[in-house]
Formats: sequence, C-alpha cells, structure tokens
Amino acid sequence: MKKVKALGRHLVAEFFECSSEALDNLDFVVNSMRQAAEEAGATIVDSSFHRFLPHGISGVVVIAESHLAIHTWPEYGYAAIDLFTCGDEVNPWKAFEFLRIKFDAKKTSVVEHLRGIYSEIGIPETAPHKV
Repeated sequence: MKKVKALGRHLVAEFFECSSEALDNLDFVVNSMRQAAEEAGATIVDSSFHRFLPHGISGVVVIAESHLAIHTWPEYGYAAIDLFTCGDEVNPWKAFEFLRIKFDAKKTSVVEHLRGIYSEIGIPETAPHKV
C-alpha cells in the first residue's frame, strides 16, 4: 500500500473521564502540554494559556512544526485536544499517548486528518518532505 504524502498530520482528540483536578490546574496543564510537544519531538516556539472562572483552561503550545491546543471542561472530566504537526520528524501520536496518561483519560476518541495532501495541492510525490 502506497503511503499518502502530506505536509502535516492533525489529530483531533477527545478525552473522557479525566482527572477533574488535573484539567483545572493551570500549571499542570501548561507543563503537560509543553512536555507533550517535547515527547513528540517538536520544537517549542511559544505558548499561551488562560484559566477560566469558575473552571476550565484553554491554551496552545506553538511549535515550529505547527501547534498543540487544549480546551478543558473539568466539571465534566472532558478535554478537547488538537495535535497538529508537520514534517516527518514529529510524531503527534506520542503527544496523544503522553497526554492520555497525564490526564488519566479513561476513554478517548481520536481522528487523524492529513493536511496538505501533496496530490491535492500540486506538490510532486517525489518532492522532499520538509517542515
């Protein structure tokens, strides 16, 4: 089976039955997301997070290879997570697994989308894959 070449991989994930305390702890969420980027092999450029009152956190880790984003609903033990990476050196599945463990998700749902499929944007299949 021929591998489809694309500029990036985008995991759209849902984490269920997570630790409510973890999902509402700003320092824990920030550190977990930054560590997930490192686990995936990404280069962190910047990050921005916000804690909502009475609960919930939204944030993004900007990486040279795209981004990792999270939105938490601790009152439901739920987190929506996007892991978008470009290039062949970064693996979004490593970030996914790391975060699943950190947030103690009992159930997950994830879909992988290829972004910038070569044949759809006119890049020759023989072109080198770069970030």
